[in-house]
Amino acid sequence: MRHLTDQDLAQLLDRDIFHQIGSAADELGLECYLVGGYVRDLFLDRPSKDIDCVVVDRREAEEGASAEKEGPGIRLAKSLRKRLGKGSNVNIFRNFGTAQLKYHSQEIEFVGARRESYSRDSRKPIVEDGTLEDDLDRRDFTINALAVCLNHKHLDAFPEDDLYFGKLIDRFDGLLDMEDRLIATPLDPDVTFSDDPLRMMRCIRFATQLRFQIEDETQAALDRNAERIRIISQERIIDELNKIMMSAAPSIGFVELSRCGLLPIIFPELAALEGVEVRNGRAHKDNFYHTLEVLDNVAGTTDPAASLWLRWAALLHDIGKPRSKRWENGVGWTFHSHDYLGVRMIPSIFRRMKLPMDERMNYVQKLVGLHMRPIVIADQEVTDSAVRRLLFEAGEDIDDLMILCEADITSKNQQRKRRFLDNFQIVRQKLKDLQARDNYRTWKNPISGEEIMATFGLQPCREIGVLKQKVKDAIWDSLIPNDHESARQYMMQKAEEMGLKPVQN
Repeated sequence: MRHLTDQDLAQLLDRDIFHQIGSAADELGLECYLVGGYVRDLFLDRPSKDIDCVVVDRREAEEGASAEKEGPGIRLAKSLRKRLGKGSNVNIFRNFGTAQLKYHSQEIEFVGARRESYSRDSRKPIVEDGTLEDDLDRRDFTINALAVCLNHKHLDAFPEDDLYFGKLIDRFDGLLDMEDRLIATPLDPDVTFSDDPLRMMRCIRFATQLRFQIEDETQAALDRNAERIRIISQERIIDELNKIMMSAAPSIGFVELSRCGLLPIIFPELAALEGVEVRNGRAHKDNFYHTLEVLDNVAGTTDPAASLWLRWAALLHDIGKPRSKRWENGVGWTFHSHDYLGVRMIPSIFRRMKLPMDERMNYVQKLVGLHMRPIVIADQEVTDSAVRRLLFEAGEDIDDLMILCEADITSKNQQRKRRFLDNFQIVRQKLKDLQARDNYRTWKNPISGEEIMATFGLQPCREIGVLKQKVKDAIWDSLIPNDHESARQYMMQKAEEMGLKPVQN
């Protein structure tokens, strides 16, 4: 964390857009403060795209005016658009008293300061105009309750100060919590989480992204309020869950979700992986923590901007194990066909969690269904035939499948782990060689069903599929070259063995 004075903040904010905001606020007699994540990230020296401004009209706040009319945030955004002219645009959301200004590549949100009150059974607050203090009181965490003034002219809020632009307001010692790497709520955490239960997910998300600890009272409130998450829409929950997934070490978030009791509510299939059963002195590994280790391995080896669905494949790769777990005398614990069961479970999980039911789900299903194949190959003699079959079935996703499967090697037996990894390099080299020789990523059988029907005068029947499979197996096993002429000759030979005769033209 950086230690910044007000003068330091003024220098960091010495940009035309911030000075324009301050000048526009001065002209309207409004107070304007940069708040939230952008301020927090100045101290953490992290890049931040979200620019949020709270705008205060002290006269309206003192009168207790309704937030339903056009508030100070909207008025300031409109005035700023006129100042900036070409290249600026404002979207107004009157129901929320907010406005979003787009200026070239920047997006800035303006909202009037407000106070909120909630009823126990609703997430919809009663909103009124408020002061800056009211607005900071309703913030989720102390590290997000920091504000920096953007005004240049004299403000009644700071009668004894000469400097306004860059002045920090820290009502809840957010800087101290940031220095101690703590996530804490500004007010009573039970009230904070009960008012908006999604803040429990945000609490864990920030702890995961920033590698901060959750303060003890805040942690206890998470435990007490976990059931309240049921009133939150699945769309809002999955948005936070995806942000946890995209962090550098997503396992932190899932351990915290399990610890406070949220995981069994929002993701019971994943929670079912946790735990170890012992029989006759033999225990299986804890598949929950194994899964999180695989997820972290994937997160550490892929481009974070493009790996969300690969991470979901890692999270779900063993999701079928609780349903497939069996004890076999003389063998021990087995999880036969857990990959197949996992593939079948994924559509219902995606549907319930409001994840996309499109090619992204199909991608996750494919990787979960194939994730055992490279490991089996690497545990045996690595043959061209086996690698060719894998390449055909994985297609364009073969590289991601190999990343997942290498991440899945978490054995504590270092000698066994090294053997697998060495064999994986052989698999990778064979994949490279085969791709250079034949384009199996986009491979299609040289013999089509239509050609078989035309050749033998058949209607759709079982024999067509059998012949196509025989040709495919022959090519994959290097019995014949991968071309149409060789495939047709082989088809004719196998058809004769099956008693099929070509039609006479």
